[in-house]
Amino acid sequence: MASLDKQKKRAQRAKTKARQNRMGKPKAHAVHPVLANPLIDEPFDDVAIDLSTFDFQDIAENGFDPADFDDLFQTMKFAEGISLLALCVVFLQYPVLELVVSEESEDAATDFMMGLLIVYRSIYHDEDEEAAVAWVGSDAFQQAYNEASVILQKKNARA
Repeated sequence: MASLDKQKKRAQRAKTKARQNRMGKPKAHAVHPVLANPLIDEPFDDVAIDLSTFDFQDIAENGFDPADFDDLFQTMKFAEGISLLALCVVFLQYPVLELVVSEESEDAATDFMMGLLIVYRSIYHDEDEEAAVAWVGSDAFQQAYNEASVILQKKNARA
């Protein structure tokens, strides 16, 4: 469960988004209803992530500490309670992931993404690597992931 401070920040962000939506701001959820939830649409706005200290080379060589991605994993778990599509939308908006995808090779970015998804499944579903890889390769996950990608492309095109 999120800390009281984090819950307050999320509630404040939800109020701000609601106010903006009432005042005529272009609605992201017009792209897709899953974006109507402020904890799914731009869920990491209130999370302080210093991308300048992110060292992908170190992660590629030594792996990563799951604790460093706790905000991502907790938000993914919340989103998964809504739907697999919501989980994928949250995952694809993670700033570190966006940085890796934009700056690293496709293979390196894919390996990083798979690592995050495998660790998530291990933590929240007590799955081993084989089961997690099967989940990522499932038709349901692939369909949700592809749909999430399209939703975010449309959303970003409107911005």
